[in-house]
Amino acid sequence: MKKLYLLTFIFPVMVFAQSYLISNIPLPKTYIQNLDPYPCNESCMQEYLDNDMIFSFLAHADSKLDNKEQDEVRMMSISILNLGSSILTKKLRIALLLPYKVIGRYASSTTNASFAYLIAKNHSFELKSYKIESESIEDIQKTLNKISQDGFNYIIAPLTQKGANAIGEINPDMNIFFPTINKRDITSTSSYLIYGGIDYQAQSDLLLKEAVSPLVIFYDQSTIGKKLSLYEEEKFIYEGIDQNLSKEEIDAKILDANKSVVKFSIPKRTTNLETQLKENENIIKGSFFVNTPIVKTGMIMSQLTLYDTNATNILSTQINYDPLILSMTQYEDRKNMIIANSITQNNNILIETNSLLGNDIVYDWINYTTTVGIDYFFNLATREDREYKIKVEDNQMIYPIELLNPSMYRFIKHSSIVSNIEE
Repeated sequence: MKKLYLLTFIFPVMVFAQSYLISNIPLPKTYIQNLDPYPCNESCMQEYLDNDMIFSFLAHADSKLDNKEQDEVRMMSISILNLGSSILTKKLRIALLLPYKVIGRYASSTTNASFAYLIAKNHSFELKSYKIESESIEDIQKTLNKISQDGFNYIIAPLTQKGANAIGEINPDMNIFFPTINKRDITSTSSYLIYGGIDYQAQSDLLLKEAVSPLVIFYDQSTIGKKLSLYEEEKFIYEGIDQNLSKEEIDAKILDANKSVVKFSIPKRTTNLETQLKENENIIKGSFFVNTPIVKTGMIMSQLTLYDTNATNILSTQINYDPLILSMTQYEDRKNMIIANSITQNNNILIETNSLLGNDIVYDWINYTTTVGIDYFFNLATREDREYKIKVEDNQMIYPIELLNPSMYRFIKHSSIVSNIEE
């Protein structure tokens, strides 16, 4: 008969409250002492799991396991039970640079994403948030000085483009990761600054391969909405045309290609698109590119059906990769929709750990990129393998892009006619 194991210092699983502040009181640790004098191989450990003897399993699982499924259980348990490690390691220290007034709820969710990753890794760490009143150079410089004085050299900074540009001008010798910014939008050449923002232009490029004329673009007055509408218009019209030709030759090429673009700016409070859509011969059977938030997108899609636009397809970037699209639209409205998504690498342990904190890294791309950034810094500091095998080129995370269809109940991979022809 197998011997029982002594479980010492068992504490209830913590229920973490939503907060903008991180307590400096360390979380209590759970330790499991192995009193079994005999070794336990893979089949023995599986027997413990099959019989729900989780603590007997964990007593032997004191290091990484060769069996992938068993190791996942081990890591999940470490995260949920906050197990103490028998290996003494140097504390990892990461700072969060947070403009609360600018990023709103993301001040909390990016903190939770960072915290969830670190507690899942079972490594001694210190995570400290630093609030900045604005993204001015003066405010940021002052806070960076404080972070440096406190001995932090790794910083997660969910800033806007204004804040990222300010840091580029300051040019600090500190490792800073921007989960919200793509390097396309920044001019800095500092080797210390890493960019983790989604590449909306690359997503648009892939989606435009699915587009037919007329291309009908909906956008709001947000910075990203206006920027994407301009980019998609130019890319669609000038794709494949040599820009070294004369203006007359370029115009002739455009005419021969028979491509047209129709653009609609949708004010925030607009709920009726009859004027734009009803009996509009210029948009029939076109491709509709939607650069609007999820609720506005749902309204647009329902009216595309209502006014018989006979859309060839509806295209959208990461903006609308959201399960709400499945519940707030009719299948008839979304059956021809194609969404570009860059959240392609999932980690069940980190998903569940985030879930305990009420956090989402499956659909929320800023929380996802924050997790990727923490993982990147963890690798730099500890030399342990990265959880996310995402390439870094010229200080920018290069996320794979997949095209998805929001089907009846879930997102499924899009089978591109264009891709099939090319293959």
